[in-house]
Amino acid sequence: MAARRALKAVLVDLSGTLHVEDSAVPGAQEALKRLRAAPLTIRFVTNTTKECKKDLLERLTKLGFDIAEHEIFTSLTAARNLLEQKQVRPLLLVDEKALPDFTGIATDDPNAVVIGLAPEHFHYEMMNKAFRLILDGAPLIAIHKARYFKKKNGLALGPGPFVAGLEYATDIKATVVGKPEKTFFLEALRGTSCAPEEAVMIGDDCRDDVGGAQNAGMRGILVRTGKYRPADENKINPPPYLTCESFPEAVEHILEHLL
Repeated sequence: MAARRALKAVLVDLSGTLHVEDSAVPGAQEALKRLRAAPLTIRFVTNTTKECKKDLLERLTKLGFDIAEHEIFTSLTAARNLLEQKQVRPLLLVDEKALPDFTGIATDDPNAVVIGLAPEHFHYEMMNKAFRLILDGAPLIAIHKARYFKKKNGLALGPGPFVAGLEYATDIKATVVGKPEKTFFLEALRGTSCAPEEAVMIGDDCRDDVGGAQNAGMRGILVRTGKYRPADENKINPPPYLTCESFPEAVEHILEHLL
């Protein structure tokens, strides 16, 4: 097997890896500072559709994380890029707090369906409206298809089950723009001058974070925080490059073994 190239970039998931809602993972802020001291490019990649990038950055800053807006690549950004490419008018099934990331996108007389995490929209009337649009030829665009995510009071359904319901009812396959899609990871690396083989991804979702990154040619580190459940590491093949307790432990491994 060819030798791995020297590590140049680290992609870090946010929710479940650095924080859970308004609580930081213990030691994560200090670990990020240590990682920043290394000769590495850092990007933060997230499937969150609960809030726009501006609000997300504000939340992270309040938690004590030193992160710049240009370092964050979200699935909302990827979705907006696709809408602009296709020049369609979406029915936006996203949280109200995510709408600022779609400012300027026409939504009158929709001819596309975009689904993120939007519990207030996941009722019969709205899902049936989306169903009829798709039957009439509207493309179905899933910002991501996560099965579930972590909240302070336990696991909660993600948008994946609702996307799957529309796929089943319409016999149409959704276009997914967020993790674990290979294009999402490659887009996150754009402008870093780093190849996938020179990057590692840290996240709490075995399939979307680690499996997706490894399918794109990166190494993947799974952390046992956030949505992680015992034996998650056995759900993908090849298995994660590394499974460890938390983000600080992942950083420790990178600094000791990958530089």
